[in-house]
Amino acid sequence: MNLFTKNAFIAFALVALLTGNVTAGVQVFAQVDSSADIYVGEKFGYHIIIDGENKSGQADLTPLAKYNPQSAGNRDVSQTSISIVNGRTSRETTKRYVMSYSLTANQLGRISLPPITVMLDGKNYQTNPLEVNILKPGTTDQLNLEVTLSEQQCYVGQPVIMTIKFYISADIGDFQFNIPAFTNDAFYLEEPDTSNPQAKEFNLGNGITVLVSQYRTTHNGKDSILLSFSKVLIPKYSGEIEIPPASVSADVAVGRSRSRDRFFDGFFGSRKEYKRFMVSSQPLKLTVLPLPQDDKPFGFYGLVGRYTISASATPTKVNVGDPITLTIKVGGGKYLKPVQWPALEQISELAQNFKIPSEKATPAIENGYKAFTQTIRANNDKVAEIPPIPLAYFDTEKGRYAVAKTEPIKLEVSPSKMLTNADLEGKDFAPVNKEVEVIKKGLSANYEGLDVLTNQTFSPLSAVVSPDYAPVWAGPLILLIVSAMIKFLTHTTPEKVAQKRRRNAASIATGKLKKISSTAAQQRHELLTSVMKQYIGDRFDRTAGSLTGDDCQEVLAAATQDRRTAEKFKEIIVNCEAARYAAIEASIGSTQIKEVIKLIQTIDKKTRK
Repeated sequence: MNLFTKNAFIAFALVALLTGNVTAGVQVFAQVDSSADIYVGEKFGYHIIIDGENKSGQADLTPLAKYNPQSAGNRDVSQTSISIVNGRTSRETTKRYVMSYSLTANQLGRISLPPITVMLDGKNYQTNPLEVNILKPGTTDQLNLEVTLSEQQCYVGQPVIMTIKFYISADIGDFQFNIPAFTNDAFYLEEPDTSNPQAKEFNLGNGITVLVSQYRTTHNGKDSILLSFSKVLIPKYSGEIEIPPASVSADVAVGRSRSRDRFFDGFFGSRKEYKRFMVSSQPLKLTVLPLPQDDKPFGFYGLVGRYTISASATPTKVNVGDPITLTIKVGGGKYLKPVQWPALEQISELAQNFKIPSEKATPAIENGYKAFTQTIRANNDKVAEIPPIPLAYFDTEKGRYAVAKTEPIKLEVSPSKMLTNADLEGKDFAPVNKEVEVIKKGLSANYEGLDVLTNQTFSPLSAVVSPDYAPVWAGPLILLIVSAMIKFLTHTTPEKVAQKRRRNAASIATGKLKKISSTAAQQRHELLTSVMKQYIGDRFDRTAGSLTGDDCQEVLAAATQDRRTAEKFKEIIVNCEAARYAAIEASIGSTQIKEVIKLIQTIDKKTRK
């Protein structure tokens, strides 16, 4: 996202000069992403700009700790300019590097972000302080957020499933979750074992993703869309853990206004007006009990809950050394990810009577069980069974440790058969004694005498001039020449590939847009947005998947110097994305698609000048 205009950089440079951040042509300063209002509970962008270098520095974010800083990626934004003076061409490169972070607005009003220290090439630079105004969003009964825990009381290490349900009864645009429990140091965070195959991955930020399921339902007497997802929380320590309220803020459509531009009147009928609202859940409390230190069984590695274990083997009639496939299934718990491979080598009877390979297959979770498969081999014919395999766990219902065991598996093991020479040679083995007979014609190997010998000495010179060897050396030579010519004619570079992608961006986008009319009506909004973002990505060397409507507007405004066109482009994307959770009143037909094609052609024409 290019948020730094020419005027902004001039201002940053002045700040850097005043704060003494210029050393050997390097300037370091900070900027907040203020392209949109910032609301309490939401994340906002904080950027460190290194002007004069195209590499990252080491930032000490300790002064920003209360805002929970998280890396949002770094990028090199160096630019090369070409100027022609008196027929002479000169090229100048401006080095610039941006380190981006997300901060969480946790209080209302104006907040001050203190300077931070950035180390670069052994030198320390200090950024400028910043002030940010944090707004309070409105409230509405058209949004509702519910957060529940599968348990109100648990033991240390016992998995607890947190479920988040977000009910939507209005047309919404952009929305953002803030779930403090997911960044709480009191918990390990894991994915649930089961999930809806129709669920879609959603990025909550801070490197946390969830699988969101979407349903239509009735909530509080209103037709609603329900977005639901879960995470497994595993408490690290005992005590009363206070879980702050989760919240979600969203742009909610509050009305429509007629656009002054006929383009939008024809495309969407009128322009939706949005206002930011926020809804929060109730705070939660989780009581975490410590595990007792007495009577802890051998082999206990932290399983908490109730578990079962069973085993099967095949075949059960074998010779010494034959492979036996042992399958162990562990079930009973709601969350099976913590279950580890059974320590077979620690079972003395099993280790003494069987060869147990160190290699282990990856376990599989299916039908409520975690299955482990291992191949073992009996090492003597005295073995009568596979002994019970234990599983130690802490039973949360009984409040004490327990050990579940598999049933012993009966085996019939026979001694290995000793192989004799007769076994190796076969029962019908008899020596073969046949004399080689001289045949009158052919088989010259049966003739004796020096006159049948031929000089087979190899000469490189004779091979070059001999017609018999010509195909041997001429073929590779011709192949080398042809491949060299093909390489020369088709030689390309990453710069040429990028130029070709930029050059063909408009034609490719136009071709895709023309095909949208033939798709299902409910898919057209999403397809149109995808094509428009892909065009911006291809034409301006951006990553299409990470672009937003605001990103596209800023890129186009900087490239075309035409804010009106840039706003049109953004407006279409925003309205199409809103259709993901609430239907847009006007459908997208061939007329609207032609308008978008004209818009892309206009952008392409202006950027080629």
